[in-house]
Amino acid sequence: MSVYEGPIQDLIEELGRLPGVGPKSAQRLAFHLLQVDIADAERLADAIRAIKQKVQFCRRCFNVSELEECRICRDARRDPTVLCVVEEPRDVLAIEKTAEFRGRYHVLGGAISPIDGVGPDQLRVRELVGRIGAEDIAEVVLATNPNIEGEATASYLSKLLKSMELRVSRIASGLPVGGDLEYADEITLGRAFAGRRAL
Repeated sequence: MSVYEGPIQDLIEELGRLPGVGPKSAQRLAFHLLQVDIADAERLADAIRAIKQKVQFCRRCFNVSELEECRICRDARRDPTVLCVVEEPRDVLAIEKTAEFRGRYHVLGGAISPIDGVGPDQLRVRELVGRIGAEDIAEVVLATNPNIEGEATASYLSKLLKSMELRVSRIASGLPVGGDLEYADEITLGRAFAGRRAL
């Protein structure tokens, strides 16, 4: 049974539906919003409304965009022959922050996860294969997450793309800067050794 009623309970329930927000966090956020100035609350409401009305998925790479094509797909300075495959639009942002990759992207919209009922048909794999044929892609970099689902997706895509005449690579994974060896799991430590390079 809920202690609160009306708009405050409705807000707690809606916030609780967000990923990573549990009941206590939803309650804390709701009471924070109750205490902020009306102008601050309206800015948040306007930002939520704007994202639903103005933001779409790029027709080419499926990154988020306000136009039909995102700024990366429109950028003529990017290398059109190299394609980095990621799970979600937020992964594009993470890679862009490194300033190490100058090609283009393809956002799958998730990762293969049989336990969640997500197979290749639920991802944008067909669109990826279509782009490779149509855009003269020479290399595909698989940058899915280094977890079970990401590895399964990378393995599936690697087998699928090997038959095409292009280079398929996987981002290296290993120890984070500032991490201690004693806290690293076996898979991460093993990959760090496998991906070692000469100095």
